[in-house]
Amino acid sequence: MSSLLSIGKSGLLAAQVGLSTTGNNITNANTPGYNRQVAIQGDTGTQYQGFGYVGTGTEVEAVRRFYDNFLATSLRNAEANQASLDAYSAQIGQIDNLLADPTAGLSPALQDFFNGVQNATASPASSAARQSLLSNAESLASRFQGMSARLNEVAAGVNNQMVSNVGEINAYAKKLADINNTIAGLTTSTAEPNDLLDKRDQMLTELNKLVKVTVTPGDNNMLNVQFGTGQPLVVGNKPFQLGTSTSPTDASRITIGYATDSGAFTELPDTVFTGGQLGGLIEFRDGAMDRAQNSLGQVAAGLATAFNAQHVLGQDQNGALGTNFFNPINAYVGTNTRNSPLSTAQVTAVVTDAGGLTASDYSVDYDGTNFNVTRKSDGKITQINPFPQTTPQVIDGVSYSITGTPQPKDNFLVRPTYNAAKDITVAIKDRDKIALAAPIATAAPTTNVGNGKISAGSVDKNYLTPGNAVTAPITLTYDKASGSFSGFPPNQDVTVTVNGTATVYPAGTPVPYTDGANISFGGVNFAISGTPADLDTFTVGPNTSGVGDSRNGALLGALQTKNILDNGAATFQTTYAQMVNYVGTKAREAQISGTAADAAVTQATKAQQEVSGVNLDEEAANLLRYQQAYQASGKVMQVASQLFDTVLSIGR
Repeated sequence: MSSLLSIGKSGLLAAQVGLSTTGNNITNANTPGYNRQVAIQGDTGTQYQGFGYVGTGTEVEAVRRFYDNFLATSLRNAEANQASLDAYSAQIGQIDNLLADPTAGLSPALQDFFNGVQNATASPASSAARQSLLSNAESLASRFQGMSARLNEVAAGVNNQMVSNVGEINAYAKKLADINNTIAGLTTSTAEPNDLLDKRDQMLTELNKLVKVTVTPGDNNMLNVQFGTGQPLVVGNKPFQLGTSTSPTDASRITIGYATDSGAFTELPDTVFTGGQLGGLIEFRDGAMDRAQNSLGQVAAGLATAFNAQHVLGQDQNGALGTNFFNPINAYVGTNTRNSPLSTAQVTAVVTDAGGLTASDYSVDYDGTNFNVTRKSDGKITQINPFPQTTPQVIDGVSYSITGTPQPKDNFLVRPTYNAAKDITVAIKDRDKIALAAPIATAAPTTNVGNGKISAGSVDKNYLTPGNAVTAPITLTYDKASGSFSGFPPNQDVTVTVNGTATVYPAGTPVPYTDGANISFGGVNFAISGTPADLDTFTVGPNTSGVGDSRNGALLGALQTKNILDNGAATFQTTYAQMVNYVGTKAREAQISGTAADAAVTQATKAQQEVSGVNLDEEAANLLRYQQAYQASGKVMQVASQLFDTVLSIGR
């Protein structure tokens, strides 16, 4: 009877464990990270009774959780990608809305500015038109500044989120190390703390949403966690702490690396932080964010530089040569805080050529002998030659001046256009100083016998070279016998261009006449056409009555549609449109990829839940099954008791 009673008791206890396990599954069906469990039963062996072996009951060998590491890893990877795309999409959506806004974007302000130039050109003597041009210029500069400020706000928000994410990652790393230690202490050869394993897996899931991690098994049921290309975050029960610091070359930029309690900081490259919110933020900052800021700055710096270059070739209402319309654009130069304290080297960079300007950043490095300027967008290296410099060197539209005594490994970050939109300002405040006229005037006396004509004339940048400015009338006389003109300045060569072919005539020599050919000397350009008679004269002199002249204004207005940027391949509007299109395309790509990522998470979740999730219908069936087993085992014990009572009654 005792064996039957024991068998019934073992069945009763096993059914009780089954009921508890099933009940636990039901009550945790909605608990995040919970993996369903099942009681694994086995028999307790048999005893030989002479006629054969008789069973002795059952026992619960283990309570096992249903967990598939492959499916769990697939789900974590899908969620890391989803979190990355969500973070990227949220950020790029902000700048996409800013740049593409038809009223608050840059395009309307650019159009208004050049409309002001056209109106002033049409009425160069009008004070109202000139004042309107200055107002439009101020509005354009303000629009650049406002857009730059908004982009900087987005960048500051990214920095704050990066700092927050690093703090959360550190918290999870510490918790994972602690729970690793606890799990190791509670794990036996036959049992594992299922609830702690679930909590650890849930922590990994949440951590993976911040930055994509790789999980590998460690000693004694612990897990090791790495990110990037194998950088450790948790090794057994030891967490590694991350920290943030300002970039050594840009105080507005956050860098991430390993931090110690002593304050030491080892910077890590941005490329190791992939996936998760942090990966999405870094991808956005280093990609679309930087390009938007640099491209906006390229338009601002290009406009200011090109407009200034033409404006200084004009003449204002006071009869003076034009000055800079916009203030010059200085490139951002960040001196690496890790440079040798013995170094006195300083780098200055000024935007001087709109056409050569790019939207790239540059690294300036001293190798102990030479300074090398590396364009970061494609790695192209240009050497500063000679060094020490005798004159500034222009690289990609930026004039570099390096002074002081450098030390090996000195490093500087140059961002030619990064702050240009923020820094653009109007230099001219007096409307009379707007140089709409040309500084030269040409004429053909009415006493000429032939029908030769001379064009209005213009000047180029060579006119600004000291000694080239025309201060008194120059009279050119035609000699019919030789078919040439004389009277050119005795110290300046003359260039004659016919159908794109230029011929240079030394100073002081007669210049053969070709109908319609362009003639230039000392930065002065004009053309003579027709059939001049012998001794006919033409004059080129200073513009003494240029109040109603708008030749330079027309050239300023033509800059709107002229291909200036990207080495003469794009206008200001098309460059801005390309930037808007790039950001819009990236935003759309993020939306499409986000939709795909959501579907991938849904699919991975379904696959994982089919193995590890709680099915309430199945658990309800298990509940009935264990209830029946419990009742049946109780019945076995009841029968055993009755049989035992019968045996006792026989002996009375």
